[in-house]
Amino acid sequence: MPKRTKSIPVKTIGDTLNTGFVIGKMTFKDLNEFKEAAAAHRDDYHLFFLQEKGTTSIEIDFHTYTIQPSAVVYIHPNQVHRMLAIKHARINFWAINTDTLKREYLSLLEDINPAKPVSLTKEAFSIISEAVALCIKLSERTHEKLYQSVLKDSGNALVALVVSQYLAHATSADGLSRFESITKAFKTALEADFNTAKKPSEYAQGLHISTAYLNECVKKTTGYSVSHQIQQRVILEAKRMLYHSDKSIKEIAIQLGYEDEAYFSRVFKKNTGVTASSFRSKNHD
Repeated sequence: MPKRTKSIPVKTIGDTLNTGFVIGKMTFKDLNEFKEAAAAHRDDYHLFFLQEKGTTSIEIDFHTYTIQPSAVVYIHPNQVHRMLAIKHARINFWAINTDTLKREYLSLLEDINPAKPVSLTKEAFSIISEAVALCIKLSERTHEKLYQSVLKDSGNALVALVVSQYLAHATSADGLSRFESITKAFKTALEADFNTAKKPSEYAQGLHISTAYLNECVKKTTGYSVSHQIQQRVILEAKRMLYHSDKSIKEIAIQLGYEDEAYFSRVFKKNTGVTASSFRSKNHD
């Protein structure tokens, strides 16, 4: 049974040299050698894993992924995740904070939603592995006059290589239709404002279009209405807190922008088929 805390734990970057970027290589026989990763948490940084050997099972926002060579995983700062199993794994990892990321890369990372593992071709894996090895060597050269700049730039280059792999599996921005562009802008706004903005009209106003047109664009692109998308984003956050924290249902409702706990409970049940208390109990039996 996962151990719950009052709030979802947030891990900070282990950056003793204040570079905004940390990189390394880990080898584990099983999860017992990496117990701290088994506890559900968020990070205050952008996290990447490159699986070199063995298998790793990871849960990201209630979805389980089994990662094998050769794959790369990106995890958003807001995603709740934990390791479920590790079997004779060798993993490269790197973490970079938002202030260190180039603005253009940050924007592209925000578009990877939801983030999940990507399989790499032999060539792509080779290039990224070589880049990781170089970054690790550079991270050890603390005597360099421009150490922080070198590490920051090398870290951003490594992020760019990974982002390019995600982009290869997605539609390019140039190829987006008008409907897709508006839906993308809506999802960006939703991620920022779902705690406070619950009405489609609020998002339409921010995008300077009519509510009807926003709904048409989103429904054409995703198959679901704007209201459905808003509620699903809120429900995901509610599930995170119900499963991973000890906050009361009333506290969760208030944090998600619902002053009326009963109304929040009706919304949750309508979207999940179970009450919030039943969801919490069922997932912790």
